[in-house]
Amino acid sequence: MKSRIIKGIALSLAVAFVATSCSKDDDPISVTGIQVEQSQALVRVGATTQLQASITPVDASVKTIEWMSRNANRATVDANGLVTGVSTGKVWIVATASATALKDSCEVTVAAPQATETLSGNITASRTLSAGKTYILDGWVYVKDGATLTIEPGTIIKGKSATKASLIIERGAKLIAEGTKDKPIIFTSDKDPGQRATGDWGGIILCGKATINVAGGEGIIEGGVGSTYGGGTSPNDNDNSGVLRYIRIEYAGYAFEKDKEINGLTFGGVGKGTVVENIQVSFANDDSYEWFGGTVNVKNIVALGGLDDDFDTDFGFNGFVQFALSLRNPDVADAASKSNGFESDNDGSGTTNSPKTNPRFANVSIYGPKAVTTGTINQYYQSAMHIRRNSDLQAYNSVFAGWPTGVKIDDSKGAAGSNAALKGCIIAGMDNNYATDAANTWFNTSGWSNRVATIADLKVTSFSITNPNFLPQTGSALLTGSVTVPTGLEQTDYIGAFKNSDWTAGWAEWNPQAAIY
Repeated sequence: MKSRIIKGIALSLAVAFVATSCSKDDDPISVTGIQVEQSQALVRVGATTQLQASITPVDASVKTIEWMSRNANRATVDANGLVTGVSTGKVWIVATASATALKDSCEVTVAAPQATETLSGNITASRTLSAGKTYILDGWVYVKDGATLTIEPGTIIKGKSATKASLIIERGAKLIAEGTKDKPIIFTSDKDPGQRATGDWGGIILCGKATINVAGGEGIIEGGVGSTYGGGTSPNDNDNSGVLRYIRIEYAGYAFEKDKEINGLTFGGVGKGTVVENIQVSFANDDSYEWFGGTVNVKNIVALGGLDDDFDTDFGFNGFVQFALSLRNPDVADAASKSNGFESDNDGSGTTNSPKTNPRFANVSIYGPKAVTTGTINQYYQSAMHIRRNSDLQAYNSVFAGWPTGVKIDDSKGAAGSNAALKGCIIAGMDNNYATDAANTWFNTSGWSNRVATIADLKVTSFSITNPNFLPQTGSALLTGSVTVPTGLEQTDYIGAFKNSDWTAGWAEWNPQAAIY
């Protein structure tokens, strides 16, 4: 009898335990939040765009999302977040977690229908791209010898994702892309706002007939596109590859192979008959700009948030570059080769091949990750400048701020060339000003008038990556100490790219992720 009583008690406890456990396991997990991935989106009348939303926590018991348009006459949305444009204007699309009253929304701009045209293969006859269309680059698009591609102000060209889309201007061809301050020409990703990423497409490559320092005077440009650059045994340093003014290049660049990448904007043997002014390369997946030889002169250029180097020069580049700016994203750097502001080689092996790489830079502002944040930065950032392998790069009246290392002038394949120089330059806010004692001695060469400062000494208004203001305030170290520049450059009385006017105003875009095209 006693045994049966004990067994009965044990069974009751077991049942109670199971019931309690089941009850606990079956408790619903409440929704605590909902987020629409896109804060802004663009759709054209009659077309569609897909919105995405997520529930927090991911294991919530009920994860049903209800979609609603606040103006169905402007745009409709189906149960899966697919928005269809109805009439032009703006409308809020709202996502609600059905288990709660929690909501989030996206502002959708409904634009008029616009014709699109796909560009692919070879352009063999001269033609014009008009601002009345959006153009899609599908794969490698070549403008062939003798053809001129003209692009009207305000035209938008999108690189088709996953096709390595690139525009290649071959030797003897021209690109006439003259945007204006009010109507820049935009090369960008084909993805919606909030979905764009570095490397969505390839980039722009210009190939010319000017001098390069490789055997035979010509080579095959990096990136796998197969195009020849350089003038061979009869180079033309006045060669003209066209006009590029007021252009934005966004989310370009990809690695075809290690050390053979397509950059945001690549110059291969481009001559000084070519005009390049007011260019912004944003969030490139390799270098923002790279010059392979040539003599082209460039001014008013911006490198924003690139992966690898901002300004890379090699194979005998001998042009002038003035008023250049770079601003880095502290979270993003190149694990493969480490990221620098300047990187410069005579060539990849450090030979003394002629002509030596001898760009003359002036009024450059290279603001690294530590200028943007006092927090943690990506471990693969290296130096504000890496001048090596017999390069004779020269920089005047320039500022370099906020990098792990300031000056680095050597590597395993050779040091900077004997004519390399920095004059009237400031380094500021580095963890280490110099990579070596030799770099210290070189930077502090008598008569070069270089200085070491703090970032606070620069008194730059704002280094915000999405809303910067680079104008120096009264008392800034940038407003004194300039030196005389070589003939071919404009003489200024200040250090860096700006004094009291902002040449990026009106055409540059600091937050292209949110831009609606």
